[in-house]
Amino acid sequence: MSLFTLPTDQRAAEAAERRAVALERFYDLSRFVVAAAAIILAIWLLKDVLVVVFAATLLAVILHGMASLLHRHAKLPFWLSLLVVVLALIALLVGFVSIAGPGLGDQAVKLRQALGSQAGGLHERLSGTRWGRMVLEQVPVSLGGSKQGGQSGLPSGLAGSVAGFLGSAFGLFGTLAVVIIAALYLAASPQTYVNGALRLVPRRQRDLASDLAREAGRALWAWSAGQALDMLVVGLLSGLGLWAIGVPLALVLGVIAGLMNFVPYIGAIAGAVPAVIIAFSVGPTAGIETVGLYCVIQGFEGNVMAPLIQNRAVHLPPGLTILSQTAFGAILGIPGLIFATPLTAALLAVMTKATTPLEPEQRIESR
Repeated sequence: MSLFTLPTDQRAAEAAERRAVALERFYDLSRFVVAAAAIILAIWLLKDVLVVVFAATLLAVILHGMASLLHRHAKLPFWLSLLVVVLALIALLVGFVSIAGPGLGDQAVKLRQALGSQAGGLHERLSGTRWGRMVLEQVPVSLGGSKQGGQSGLPSGLAGSVAGFLGSAFGLFGTLAVVIIAALYLAASPQTYVNGALRLVPRRQRDLASDLAREAGRALWAWSAGQALDMLVVGLLSGLGLWAIGVPLALVLGVIAGLMNFVPYIGAIAGAVPAVIIAFSVGPTAGIETVGLYCVIQGFEGNVMAPLIQNRAVHLPPGLTILSQTAFGAILGIPGLIFATPLTAALLAVMTKATTPLEPEQRIESR
């Protein structure tokens, strides 16, 4: 027998080992495909419930973060810190409604009337031109166009998701109540619910899952704090700028701009549209000045304020943010569009944490 010829038994053993490795890889791949398909199917079937769960989780993270700050600096018990935060938020809401509510309501009614009259005038001007009629034929009747058939122009999944979200058993206000109550319980004792969820994870992977859950919570808190500051600055600058230009309803338009900035990029455009329409109803000069105002505000927000906030919070590339808004909006509808950015921030933090190897001392601390 040649020195370079392996014995028959050894060759058979190596072949069997290769087959075992190939079968193990195939089994791992099949398990991954089945798990991914099950997760995608569960997300699609339970998307409305998942939106409520994530909204409650996001609110719980915000409440828990604020209570933790008060607990750390005021040396109060955590339960008392949480109670103070909740009562302070309720007092701020009641005070805002009692002070600015009547005027804000009147301005909101006037804004709706002004937008309606401007939309009617725009429809008449478009109807008088050939290109305008072509545009109106692509816009559904429900939005002021001429397209028949009752189609909303949105993808069927998007429209169906919105209808399911708003037409649930409890309705919109019932859903908000569920979100608030669940968030309070989650904020009061997050470890209880995290430990319960970890029981669904294999024991050998629970330490990693616990680290990933904490990382997701930190990412959501950092994003929420940064976005709250961003919304406040954009709302104040918009309201003051519109008041200086002389645009009517500056208060409500500033509030709209601040709230809409919760959704990056898309929200900024949507928040500017009502102000521009109202400004052009005053005159061309006011309209052009309003467009310039929002360009300056968004330029400052995107190039100065957002980078400063992201350095202390969560950095999300603009392209990833827009793609995530498109994807989550198509899957979850309008709620998915609203929560796309914090969802992406949490997922990005989890993926970064999961793919970053731990140092030996970090492994010891995590245990």
